[in-house]
Amino acid sequence: MRTSLFSKIVLGVITLATLVFFYIPLFVVARLSFTENKSVAWPAKGWTLQWWREAWHDDGPREALTRSVSVAAWATVIALILGSFAAFALQRYSFFGKNTVSFVLVLPIALPGIVTGIALQNTFTKEVDLGLFAFEVGLGFHSLVMAHATFCVVIAYNNVIARLRRSSPNLLEASADLGATGLQTFRYVTFPLVRSALLAGGILAFALSFDEIVVTTFTSGSGYLTLPQWIYANFARPQSPAVINVVATFVMVVSIPLAYLAQRLSDGGSDAQ
Repeated sequence: MRTSLFSKIVLGVITLATLVFFYIPLFVVARLSFTENKSVAWPAKGWTLQWWREAWHDDGPREALTRSVSVAAWATVIALILGSFAAFALQRYSFFGKNTVSFVLVLPIALPGIVTGIALQNTFTKEVDLGLFAFEVGLGFHSLVMAHATFCVVIAYNNVIARLRRSSPNLLEASADLGATGLQTFRYVTFPLVRSALLAGGILAFALSFDEIVVTTFTSGSGYLTLPQWIYANFARPQSPAVINVVATFVMVVSIPLAYLAQRLSDGGSDAQ
């Protein structure tokens, strides 16, 4: 009994220490967004909304935020479509090379970002000759969307196929026995089963794309800064750290509830039973 109580206390202390180690820096950043100091100095002195007003009226972070949201939204849509189709195909059908296809689908998330970035940059800046016509993607919005979609597909695929594996195939057979068409089965049986997984995968894919900087640096081109790039480019400037703390705090306030929602949707799965 004493050993069990001691183990619980030790595990509780370790868990608390781990959470403090992870989250104290976030509270520090949030506190520095209200400090009167222009530089990143601790302890913070005083309280002010000056930096929040400056960030609100600064076109730089607002334009970068718009670009990041736009790229992340389109990349998420593409990832959900391709990832869902791939998950349905690999879960329901057996064919030669199935394991290889599954491995290739998850490979982009495992490769170092710099390797993916260099490979995509070389692809987008080379002219593709198809015989009848030739084209070049170039670097900019379209290259960013395609680059981000390559690793966001993994998130969507993993969420959907995990939900499909937890659902009973007997439901589809029962639907067919009752005379439902393939479209009706998808609408009334399959889609409700994977709905929360799709939403969770979309949220996580959006967050991953929004936060990405390594692949973005190689595929964005000059003059097209996303929010992470803007933060990195302005951090060393004398007047910028306080405004950057404001932007980082804003991103945290928006991201944390979304991450919590995605976690609840992924772990819930009551609609998959």
